[in-house]
Amino acid sequence: MSYKKLTPEEQHVILHKGTERPFTGKYDDFFETGVYTCKQCGAPLYRSEDKFPSHCGWPSFDDEIEGAIRREVDADGRRTEILCANCGGHLGHVFEGEMLTAKNVRHCVNSISMDFVSAEDRAQQKGGELKKAYFAGGCFWGVEHLLQQVPGVVAVVSGYMGGHVDNPSYQQVCGKTTGHLETVEVLYDPAKVDFETLAKLFFEIHDPTQDNGQGPDLGPQYASAVFVNDDQERGIVDSLIAQLENKGHDVVTRVLPMQPFWRAEEYHQDYYVKTGKTPYCHRYQKRF
Repeated sequence: MSYKKLTPEEQHVILHKGTERPFTGKYDDFFETGVYTCKQCGAPLYRSEDKFPSHCGWPSFDDEIEGAIRREVDADGRRTEILCANCGGHLGHVFEGEMLTAKNVRHCVNSISMDFVSAEDRAQQKGGELKKAYFAGGCFWGVEHLLQQVPGVVAVVSGYMGGHVDNPSYQQVCGKTTGHLETVEVLYDPAKVDFETLAKLFFEIHDPTQDNGQGPDLGPQYASAVFVNDDQERGIVDSLIAQLENKGHDVVTRVLPMQPFWRAEEYHQDYYVKTGKTPYCHRYQKRF
């Protein structure tokens, strides 16, 4: 088994169980989509969807990739150390009972103990290429939660799209002056699921006939829309809308050209997973 040659700083943490200074690691305030791997051996450790902002100064995760982490009680008998199960490299410590997420667990990990591989890079390593689709259908919490469950979907990110302000905040969007819609970015493997399947499901997990809102959430930021990458996607969405209208549905969903996507604040990401709650205005209803 070949291991990466470590710098003196990496050796201090990974081999000699040191700790990097808080708020200095590159993955502390970092929330891109992908997988965190062991710096020493490259074994996958954590998924980005299990990372959450704990504001403790180190990357925090409330779950691990199955079989990736080994636990050992520290010599003082008070804390539980976490190590890479593959190579034994020191990662940090795990804590329970803090009630920071619904899983009530926090893996406190040194950034220097890990590398990050984006979802796009992982797909390319496997010989595939991922695509992105963009859907707006009311509160992004519910749309994100239901689309995440589709086989072939790698990740879903909540954000804002369609407005005239760069990098808007949730408060700005709720103020209804920026023109943004609450939108989800769906990263998917086209070898496993196609755009039409995703678009069809989108029309079945929200009410495409409700204007200016979704369920109890009212306002232009909750409007129904699909942002399309090209004419092929536009044709697919137009065809699905025509099918629904032929069934008697008065569809108000807009088909809009691609625009900049702005990732929402971290407390919006994986909201229902983190809170243990369930969607209040999104549910599956067969329409096709």
